[in-house]
Amino acid sequence: MPALSLNGSAISFSAGERLVDVINRSAVKVPQVCYHPQLGPIQTCDTCMVEADGKLLRACATTATDGMKVITESSRAIAAQREAFDRILGNHMLYCTVCDNNNGNCTVHNTTKLLAVEHQEIPFKPKPYEQDFSNPFYRYDPDQCILCGRCVQACQNVQVNETLSINWEDPHPRVLWDGGSPIGESSCVSCGHCITVCPCNALIERTMLGEAGYFTAMPAPVLNGMIEVVKDIEPELGYGAIMQVSEIEADMRESRIKKTKTVCTYCGVGCSYDVWTHDRHILKIEPAHGPANGISTCVKGKFGWEYVNSKDRLTTPLIREGDKFREATWDEALSLVARRFTEIKAAIGPDSLAFISSSKCTNEESYLMQKLARAVIGTNNMDNCSRYCQAPATIGLFRTVGYGGDSGSISDIEQADLVLIIGSNTAESHPVLATRVKQSHKLRGQKLIVSDLRKNEMAERADIFLHPSPGTDLVWLSAITRYILESGLAKKDFLLQWVTGLDEYIRSLVPFTLEMASQRCGISIETLKQVAHMIVDSKSVCILWAMGVTQHTMGSDTSTAISNLLLITGNYMRPGTGAYPLRGHNNVQGASDHGAMPNYFPGYQLVSDPEIRAKFEKAWNVTLPPKPGLNNHQMIDAIHEGKLKSMYVFGEEMSLVDSNANYVGDALSKLDFFVMQEIFFSETCRFADVILPATPALEKEGTFTSTERRIQRLYQALEPLGESRPDWQIIQDVANHLGAKWNYHHPSEIYEEIASLTPLMAGVTYERLEGYKSLQWPVAADGPDQPLLYTRQFAFPDGKAKLFPLAWTEPSDQADDHFDLHLNNGRLLEHFHEGNMTYRTEGIREKTPSTFVEVSPELAEARGLRSGSWVQLTSRYGKVRVQTVVTDRVKGHELYMPMNSVEQPVNRLTSSYTDKVTSTPAYKEASVRMEVLPESGANPLPRTNSRFGHPTPQNGVEVERKWKRPDYHTPGNGLVQIQTPPK
Repeated sequence: MPALSLNGSAISFSAGERLVDVINRSAVKVPQVCYHPQLGPIQTCDTCMVEADGKLLRACATTATDGMKVITESSRAIAAQREAFDRILGNHMLYCTVCDNNNGNCTVHNTTKLLAVEHQEIPFKPKPYEQDFSNPFYRYDPDQCILCGRCVQACQNVQVNETLSINWEDPHPRVLWDGGSPIGESSCVSCGHCITVCPCNALIERTMLGEAGYFTAMPAPVLNGMIEVVKDIEPELGYGAIMQVSEIEADMRESRIKKTKTVCTYCGVGCSYDVWTHDRHILKIEPAHGPANGISTCVKGKFGWEYVNSKDRLTTPLIREGDKFREATWDEALSLVARRFTEIKAAIGPDSLAFISSSKCTNEESYLMQKLARAVIGTNNMDNCSRYCQAPATIGLFRTVGYGGDSGSISDIEQADLVLIIGSNTAESHPVLATRVKQSHKLRGQKLIVSDLRKNEMAERADIFLHPSPGTDLVWLSAITRYILESGLAKKDFLLQWVTGLDEYIRSLVPFTLEMASQRCGISIETLKQVAHMIVDSKSVCILWAMGVTQHTMGSDTSTAISNLLLITGNYMRPGTGAYPLRGHNNVQGASDHGAMPNYFPGYQLVSDPEIRAKFEKAWNVTLPPKPGLNNHQMIDAIHEGKLKSMYVFGEEMSLVDSNANYVGDALSKLDFFVMQEIFFSETCRFADVILPATPALEKEGTFTSTERRIQRLYQALEPLGESRPDWQIIQDVANHLGAKWNYHHPSEIYEEIASLTPLMAGVTYERLEGYKSLQWPVAADGPDQPLLYTRQFAFPDGKAKLFPLAWTEPSDQADDHFDLHLNNGRLLEHFHEGNMTYRTEGIREKTPSTFVEVSPELAEARGLRSGSWVQLTSRYGKVRVQTVVTDRVKGHELYMPMNSVEQPVNRLTSSYTDKVTSTPAYKEASVRMEVLPESGANPLPRTNSRFGHPTPQNGVEVERKWKRPDYHTPGNGLVQIQTPPK
């Protein structure tokens, strides 16, 4: 390895490594205020000046070279560092002891200490701007802002929301939102990147203010008085003694601020971070080390935590008496559950009971739920909400490549030459993953193709945006695959070595001509050819898809068509390639992986396989049913048919999230005995006979598995509220009241059992997942995992992938003269599904207070609508009353309604049609008619919603503009001209 001399000592480094990173790996300390390893060189602060081969250079912007001689403590370097930091203090009033950011991680405070600053040469000068409190989640104080530009760099080039900038030409520069709007009226999406990287207290969470420090809750006049006293004595006393006091106070905070690593409980990206708590107050979310997210969060993960302490939390068991519920003891509730389950099983048989696991709870809890169903009750009637969303994607991959999970990692998506997104509103549904695509597209020239019914943010950014007719993705995918084959553009060597079934597959493509696809999908032949050539001309391609693909009657077949296309073009088995079905819930992947399905034991081991069943029978000391059970869609039909009498559901809002909600509600009301396990009294709880109070993720331990097959630990940050209990403990209690003798004391013991029975997770241990360590299955018994699948072979006995022939059928529930509008549905950035958690965060409710339906400008003009008009939407299955938002995100006679409503849920309008293979409801195939109501109100999206902002894209902080200011000179007494590396 190459090496350099650092203050006379040799230190090796990797080719291309930044000098500042080399120094930071050593014992040498160099100040660096604007540098952040995940942001790269910003070059605004000048505090990292060092001498390298006799030249004064910024260490952050210098690439280490072999033989370089670096001196960090020369008189020239120290003079430059001190001058640069003195300028910073001219922009920042030091009052560390009474600052909520004095928690050991304030870069300005720590640099003051590192440089042993006693006095400022440049006095602090207030800026002519007020503090901005207009965002509900954070505050910006221009007087504390040192203009390092970290927040701008993070917003422009990491989050790529492109809201923040600095007008370096202004006489008094400050950070600007949309060029000068109040934060609350800008395009800011409250992702929190800016706060996370801020090196001082200029940007800080409002939940921190007055809460973190021992003195910071004092009234402002008192605090200001204390600050003035300190400033008065500083010229004589110096900062040294004052900083010692602040150090002591900061150390005291360590005893009262608890920092706990957890994993996000919203979407499937798998962000992890530290949650800071003081008693039960959640101070902030601090991301830094998460393997999926680093410094990144979205508004929900960063700020959507108020639900944990909501007054609506269930804290005691409830038992129905007539139309009301009364509080009960745990023993009374559990005994009732056990008695009724036993009676129903004895009278009708075990298959008269059914169990639904939660995609928001831990792997260990889903494992115990399926064990309860199979080993204690004796039924395979077991499912989870992947049936509603991801089962078709899993089938498509099972058919073609063998494993039902992402082919690689988010890092592979980042490095792909081309990303194709189909039926996914990625920027709102999986925001942190979307930032990686936006980064690569903006900064590294990655190509982006988006196919969707809405012109969402990713579609706005795309090189090509396809707007196919609803439900026709399979057609254009198959057509361009046929075109690639017939044009001799397929990867023949790859197909010959690694793929079977080519001839039969080619025969199945006969109907899918470009002409047929153009006519049926509404996409020109020229555009289809352009897409095909972009795919084959790219060295590596990743395809991302979500519910816009899977929630159709042909969801499994369209998912299969995606994988077929990747095989034909050789886009498996290499970094930067593969199939990425984006999992919706935080643990929807894990719930299925760990056996919460009607036909699989954990690790996708078939319940119908006698050898596999014998293994579980021996481990559990029971006889297990061989016949696959009912999935959650079939369960509803079975209730109506009188075959299913009892259900036990935890952590799922079935009555709202299942399709044809009225039909589902009618079924739940017919159950003889219904047990719900929840953290809130949800809509589904209205049908229950017993409600068991559970705990959210911050109040328990366990593991989640993200969309990239990444298994991560979460740790308990808070004690359970009231008498609530973690789900795994409740399930064990139910099992033991039914006669089982389970004796798990900690989720780690549950996972030991899982690993012993599940080859896919054989090497997973809590020790290997300690802290921020993670594993991506399959995990070998001795520990190695597989971030990239299929590097040696595909997951079939012969090691080869399979092309799967497909046919085309028309979507269900199509528009006609009576139901003349197509209704699409999905998520919003601010809310998660129906909003059971997010509506309990006041700031999120402020940004998006209610649901709405998006209407195109042309339809609005034809029907006399404006944003805020009330309409009634009626389908063949139900009706809802909702306000309109007129937007060009939708087109023509297509509508979009988010699912963030309990009062007017969109699933009252959806049908009972399903994917023919998986029974996944065809949520995206719905037709409605619209009645314009006489009432009209304000736009349901307030002006404070980020949609109304106007981003200001630029290339990061654009420090060159700062260097051109007449009052700027490079530090070092103004005598040394810094040679800036070319960009």
